[in-house]
Amino acid sequence: MAETFYLSNIVPQNYENNAGFWNRLEMYCRELTERFRDVWVISGPLTLPQAGEDKKKTVSYQLIGKDDVAVPTHLYKVILVRKDHSSDVLALGAFVVPNAPIGFEHQLKEYQVSLTELERMAGLTFFPKLDKSQDVKNLCLLDSCELMDFKQFTLYITGRKVKGVKSLVKLEKIMAELKEAGITPDEYLTKVYFEKKQELLQKESPQVK
Repeated sequence: MAETFYLSNIVPQNYENNAGFWNRLEMYCRELTERFRDVWVISGPLTLPQAGEDKKKTVSYQLIGKDDVAVPTHLYKVILVRKDHSSDVLALGAFVVPNAPIGFEHQLKEYQVSLTELERMAGLTFFPKLDKSQDVKNLCLLDSCELMDFKQFTLYITGRKVKGVKSLVKLEKIMAELKEAGITPDEYLTKVYFEKKQELLQKESPQVK
């Protein structure tokens, strides 16, 4: 996992996208490992042309930092799955996502493209040893391609916050924010909350000698 954190293999990403839609997409990829024996995922940046008012297409992208690091206009993810080693049945999904905030009303299927189309955009050949002539199924037809909705996502993020909280005051603040959002804790979050509360009570209670 440490090898994925080199600065040489990352790109600038919109914060809201990274913490929101892209985060939900990565969660979906992890969920696939529970349903499929083999899961291959390739991610990368794209700089795509945009049409102006005159209908002419131009390529424009932001540069940041003293070294003028290019900010991609889009990001892609290619997902290939196989049910088990004894099966030749493969399913593939290719997705191109704007490097911008994307609300919860949008789902992954909106950004699905054909593998051929993505290869043209990226100038790359994905899975070159894959026999394209065989029956490679559409991932979104074989699986759901559905990302967490706002409630599911908020409960998941809250659960992670609760697990890492260091004080009772912060713990109660986290749960209060969830209540303000109008979301009722599910069974899992309730369990995690009470376990963390007991742990913090023991730590913060004065020791009796």
